[in-house]
Amino acid sequence: MNDLLGILKDARKHLMKGVSHMIPFVVAGGVLFAAAVIINGEGAVPDTGFAADLWALGAAAMGFMVPILAGFIAFSIADRPGLAPGMAAGFIANSIGAGFLGGIAGGFIAGVTCFYLKKIKLPKSLSSLKSIIIIPVVGVTVSAGIMYWVIGTPIAGLMEALTAWLTGMSQGNKILLGVICGLMTAFDMGGPVNKVSYAFCVGTVSAGIYTYAGPSAAAVCIPPLGMALATFLAPKKYTSEEKEAGKAALAMGCVGITEGAIPFAANDPLRVIPCLMIGDAVGSALAFTLNTTCTVAWGGFIVLPAISNRIGWIISVLVGAAVTAILVNLVKKPAAEKTVEDSGDDIDISFE
Repeated sequence: MNDLLGILKDARKHLMKGVSHMIPFVVAGGVLFAAAVIINGEGAVPDTGFAADLWALGAAAMGFMVPILAGFIAFSIADRPGLAPGMAAGFIANSIGAGFLGGIAGGFIAGVTCFYLKKIKLPKSLSSLKSIIIIPVVGVTVSAGIMYWVIGTPIAGLMEALTAWLTGMSQGNKILLGVICGLMTAFDMGGPVNKVSYAFCVGTVSAGIYTYAGPSAAAVCIPPLGMALATFLAPKKYTSEEKEAGKAALAMGCVGITEGAIPFAANDPLRVIPCLMIGDAVGSALAFTLNTTCTVAWGGFIVLPAISNRIGWIISVLVGAAVTAILVNLVKKPAAEKTVEDSGDDIDISFE
């Protein structure tokens, strides 16, 4: 019982393990989707030619998303023996429509199952077979079986209910969801809170819902773009290193890497992070208000071909970045003043 409580206590760590290994598949699939749409020249799924082939390659990468998520959640719990059962449970979850939520459930079921299977004592003559045959066969049968016969259908129903809720949201609810999306995305810029918002984006896209992915695509790029704009508008408030970081943040924002704002937040977290969160909340809420959508679970201008109402989306990003830059520059002290403060309390220590 204590072992199970320990697993549940570390549930966030296990989930982040799965999400971090899933992200490369989502990125690869999302970029290929965007490239296919660019080549096709229309904001729709291409059905012929090279663009359709690229879309198929992206779909292949995205098809691994839920199995990889479930597999590495199980891997985090039970180490290598949990990988195959977890991926099998994730595959079943994907195939029966349980999607992202099913993958999470399947990963934890497989991880717990294999964790306890590893504890079974066997004769020495059979111990070598435990990790090669017994745990994979029993683990896959139990975890994938539970997903297929027991909880898969209720989770699939939950995904359908989520779809209906998102598609039927009122304008006020959309604005609130946009604010939450922006606040979570900018809070730790790639950390656990950010990943929760991104995981929700991936889950909705995998379920065929694109209303959250559009604002999310704006939210992930607003913090770095806002800080880049801030360095351009008020260069005297930033050191030479921060100005260089602003140039890098501009490039990172364009390709949807929120971490581009981290150097500024690390240097002055109490002033910068609240401004990032407010600007991101404004931009994301505006993107929801303007009914922007995105067919890929990524962000930045790199996915612009996959976005509907592109003008509205661009306006949302620019407004969010402008709010961020203005707020940061209002509260931030000039770089020279900060340098004087930092060097005013030098202590001369000598060793004799």
